[in-house]
This record gives sequence, structure tokens and C-alpha cells, in this order.
Amino acid sequence: MPELPEVETVMRGMQIALQDRTITTTHVYRHDLRWQIPANFAQQIDGRHIVSFERRGKYIFIRLSGGLSILLHLGMSGRIVLDSPLPPAKHEHIVFVTDDGKRCGFIDPRRFGMLDLVQTEHELQHRLLVNMGPEPLSALFTPQTLAHALAHKNTPIKTLLLDQHVVAGLGNIYVCEALYRAKIDPRSVAKNLKKTDITQLVKAIRAVLSEAIAAGGSSLKDYVRPEGGLGYFQHAWKVYGRAGEKCPTCATHPHCTGVQRITQAGRSTFFCPTVQKLR
Repeated sequence: MPELPEVETVMRGMQIALQDRTITTTHVYRHDLRWQIPANFAQQIDGRHIVSFERRGKYIFIRLSGGLSILLHLGMSGRIVLDSPLPPAKHEHIVFVTDDGKRCGFIDPRRFGMLDLVQTEHELQHRLLVNMGPEPLSALFTPQTLAHALAHKNTPIKTLLLDQHVVAGLGNIYVCEALYRAKIDPRSVAKNLKKTDITQLVKAIRAVLSEAIAAGGSSLKDYVRPEGGLGYFQHAWKVYGRAGEKCPTCATHPHCTGVQRITQAGRSTFFCPTVQKLR
């Protein structure tokens, strides 16, 4: 599933191509995605000006004139294609056409993505976002706020960081990478982390997300950038997907056993037990 850097990259690509344009025509080829697209979706947005874009966690808001916003989630396999072809591509469920003739298509083979309409002033009260944690790149995400969220929690730190109520937008790849940078074993019990651990973890989360955004995200099986290009942060992964290899820190360490892969809460976790210490 695309994580925060990939969603941010998609949003920025859409913003460059579509902001300040007007939606002239909307084609909805099927309404039954993860949740039903509103029946009057096209009628509600046709003729509206695209004012701005905003990301919240792994969700994108497309803000329109008249105080209406489109809420978009890519799901597991969803992607945005700019200048999408005619006739519609396979699994293309919705297309926006703007006044300059640009076609923006949403393709989602597994149909786990979603689109909804919400009043702009009530965006953050949407049922999917109302209880979401702070943005990890915002001023609200500090060692103090994370320490408060971890206090008294017997949950492994890796599992807790994937909880969108704790921090918004983090996913499996970037949590693994951040824990490696902070030298924290993903199996560590959250409440056992010290103040210095949490400070290093916040710093690592911010750094890995910022670097990934600058690289255009990580290009996985289903993810490409809206203009068709590939992100390249996957080439900078230190532990994710590298089971059995030595991490960069241990490249010359004679006793390093290599990156290990375990399963936590049904997800693959990659870490280096030589570098990352259990708390």
C-alpha cells in the first residue's frame, strides 16, 4: 500500500497538473469501490474550480470552489494517471476532464481505494480521519506527544507506530527504516523506551519521510508517480526487503548475522539485531 511519501508525491503531481483548472466532465465507470462512490458524484463536482490540495495521513483532499472537497484514498493498488488514454484503461473507475483537456484517471484493480465528498470546512471530521494522530512532519509531532502515546503501552513499538491513531501516514516500509536509524529493535515494548530513544525515533521518522518524499517515494509493484515516472527511494532502503544481507552499518562486522525478517501483527518486519537493541 502506498505510504505517506508516495501519497504526498501523488498529491504534488496532481497539484502541478490540475490546480486552478476547472472540472468540465466527470466519468464514473463504477461506484462500488471499497465504499460506494456517491450516486451524484459527477453532478456535484462538474463545473467546479480546483482550488487546492491537502494531504492528511494517506488521504488526499482535492478542494473545490463552493466549499466542497473530494476525499481520495489510493487503497492497496490504486494510482492516479494524468493524461489517461481513451478509451478508458483497464480498471479505470473514474476520470476527471479539465477545461484544458487534461484527463486524470483513477485506476484501482483491487478496488480497495475510495472517493467521497465532504464539505471543506468539515474535512477533518470525516469518519475516516476524525481520530487520526498527528502528522509526522508537522510541529504537532514531537518527542513529548509520542512519549504520551507510548506511555504504559505493552505493545511492540513497530506495531504501535503503524496505528494511525498514534501517528498519521506511517506504514511498514518507513517504520522499519526509521527504527533502524534510531537503533531500536522493533520488538521493544513501547513503554520501555527512554526519553533519548523517543527523541531519536522522532528524528529518524522525520528524516526518512523527508528523504523519501524528495526521492519521489518508493516504487513498488502497483505504485508509479502520476506522470508515469518511478520513485527511487527503494534504492536507499537499509533493512526493508533485505533479509539475509548485512546492513550498511554491519558491512564489515565479522559477527553480524544479517538483516532478519519476522512477522508482527501480520506484517513483515525487517531489522538488524546487531545494530537495533531491544528495550
